[in-house]
Amino acid sequence: KIYEFVVMPELKEFSVQEVASHDNREDIWLILKDKNDGNIPKVYNVTNYLDDHPGGAEVMLEQAGQDATDMFEDIGHTQSAIETAKGFLIGTVKMTEEEKEKMREEKKKREAITSEKGKGLNPLAVLVLLLAIVVGYYYSTQS
Repeated sequence: KIYEFVVMPELKEFSVQEVASHDNREDIWLILKDKNDGNIPKVYNVTNYLDDHPGGAEVMLEQAGQDATDMFEDIGHTQSAIETAKGFLIGTVKMTEEEKEKMREEKKKREAITSEKGKGLNPLAVLVLLLAIVVGYYYSTQS
């Protein structure tokens, strides 16, 4: 059998200053951090998408040349919008080794917090159990 593999090209690294210089209608780049990929800041060239953006071009122009992660997440984009954004990915933000290490540490902390959320007692379950005990006691004493 012949297998066809799609290999993603190595993404280019851009400085924050370089991204910031792409901040107008004719040339607009945004930075978005992907929580599913270690919160790595990625660079997107959305120039050709401005007129097609469902929320209008102005929303993206307000974030032009900067980190638009909070705005992107606050709006609550659909999975389809997230997939569309991937088509505009052109690179990552250049980071020092210290910044990369800090991101790795933050990711470990988030993972630890996430794993801890599943542990412990569910307050609603405790409330239902207590209510059941009170109702059972009430009916057992009514005879």
